[in-house]
Amino acid sequence: MSEQRVVYLVAAAAPPVRQLAEPLGLLRESGWSACVVLTPTAASWVNVAALEADSGFPVRVHPRLPHEQDPLPPADAVLAAPMTFNTINKVAGGISDTLAASLLNELLGVGLPMVFAPCVKQALRSHPAYQSGVERLRGCGIRLLDPDSLTCRGEDGLAAFRWDAVTSAFLQTM
Repeated sequence: MSEQRVVYLVAAAAPPVRQLAEPLGLLRESGWSACVVLTPTAASWVNVAALEADSGFPVRVHPRLPHEQDPLPPADAVLAAPMTFNTINKVAGGISDTLAASLLNELLGVGLPMVFAPCVKQALRSHPAYQSGVERLRGCGIRLLDPDSLTCRGEDGLAAFRWDAVTSAFLQTM
């Protein structure tokens, strides 16, 4: 029996993070083990224990102590979804002030396949920092998905993702 490939599902605090169990299931059905890494704000929006039970791995939010072993297996790929204006610009600028941003920066440096699914308002997508950040990340080989093709409104009126489209785009990239 072959080992499953491992994807790090890195998520920032945008409304679609509240449905993160959906891509976990879709990835698992496609033969991937998914390890969840969240920004601190995203972690406050979700049921971390439920995500841990669903994924079978600890959810990482904070850096480990120097004497601690990494509880996650090495990644074969990264699906960063949802990604906010803030986190996209941090990674584009090399800023590592959260574990999520730090991990994305580190994995970008080793050349793993990466797919980002932005959840960014149109007004922020027009901001020059966002435009240059997206160009920089694409230049590094990251596939950035079109937010308009992924985003819809949930029953509560907040942004939601069509997670089947997000995971399908990720799987097509692999």
